[in-house]
Amino acid sequence: MQDSYRNSEPRAPVMQGTPVPHEWRIPAAGFDTPPFNRWSFQNMRQLARTADVRRGETVWDMPGAHQDVDTIAFEGAAGPTTWAEMLDATYTDAVLIWLDGRVVVEQYFNGMGPRTQHIVFSMSKSLTSTVAGCLIADGVLDPDAPVTEYEPALSACGWNGATVQQVLDMTTGVAFDETYDDPRAEVWKLDIAAGLRPPPTDMAVEDVPDTIRDLILMLRRTEAAHGDRFAYRSIETELLSTVMEAATGQQFVPMMSDRLWAPMGAAEDGFFVVDTAGFAMSDGGFNATLRDMARFGRLMLEDGLRDGRQIIPKTWIEDVRRGDHGLFNREGRDLFPNGLYRNMFWIPDRDRPAHLCLGIHGQHILVDPERALVAVKLSSWPVALAEQPHLGDWLAGVDAVAAAHGHGAT
Repeated sequence: MQDSYRNSEPRAPVMQGTPVPHEWRIPAAGFDTPPFNRWSFQNMRQLARTADVRRGETVWDMPGAHQDVDTIAFEGAAGPTTWAEMLDATYTDAVLIWLDGRVVVEQYFNGMGPRTQHIVFSMSKSLTSTVAGCLIADGVLDPDAPVTEYEPALSACGWNGATVQQVLDMTTGVAFDETYDDPRAEVWKLDIAAGLRPPPTDMAVEDVPDTIRDLILMLRRTEAAHGDRFAYRSIETELLSTVMEAATGQQFVPMMSDRLWAPMGAAEDGFFVVDTAGFAMSDGGFNATLRDMARFGRLMLEDGLRDGRQIIPKTWIEDVRRGDHGLFNREGRDLFPNGLYRNMFWIPDRDRPAHLCLGIHGQHILVDPERALVAVKLSSWPVALAEQPHLGDWLAGVDAVAAAHGHGAT
């Protein structure tokens, strides 16, 4: 069994044949392991319960003026490389660059096409938080209010006393192990609750959450005072969508359609992985096409406006770009030495308005207002967090493409 394969190499016969040979079926606990993830990330409907985030009646046009950029050269972490070589080395499934009001790059690999829905993992967090931004602007949600004001049941768990903004910035003190390759970690229990993995055979029954809400209520331990530290924990997004549902009386999936996906002008439905109670895995279970993820990036770039209509509040976007938030941790500074985290977006340089949506296994959206640029990449890295500088090489490649079109790195 090969560990994985690049686009330049022969594709492994994952889920091919009738019947599919046992060794090429998706492992029950390993949909995200190589080489299986190169198939599964584009076929999540065959692996999980899902619920559609409906598109609207109109589609936001994305005009194109595609350029051949494959031979554009730049300096990668390991030395000189080209755009095409970088895409191959970083297990790219699809990539798009929007620059100066048009699509200049749009490429698909590994069997993916324009209508293929790809899981975006933690880029889901930024979409979820943006829906919260709409509720905040409408006065439905108060970022300074305690989460228990909306959902009193949270007083029995670790979030008692935490505010909505602390959840948005991941500065609550709730203990949550985000170790992706540890079957005992709470992040694995989140996947178990969403139906993406079976529980380990030796896990005690009382430790197995039936739903995501069950897991939230199981988390009672804190390791810091709320507001004193930043720690990246996926469960914070699930807590946010729990509060949003309590504040509105509406399930999150149709809420996202009503507030964001339909008015944005998505060309296709998106969908979430959901648990047995129909609760969306809002931290990492969203699936969508490349172009629709680019539409979200474009909407952020254009201050929330689609054809003159305010879809995302401008106050929310300004808060993402320049919000007063200085908490970060060592892991964050290793990635972005002058960066921060705000409203479930990564800010690579606090002195600039650019922001990133990031998901494990190589899902990225860069929005850079100073260069009128949106860059989207969907990938299937063999590991959740690459030890190799895949993200840095992609950002350097985007800089090179932008420079070739008259926009130097800033």
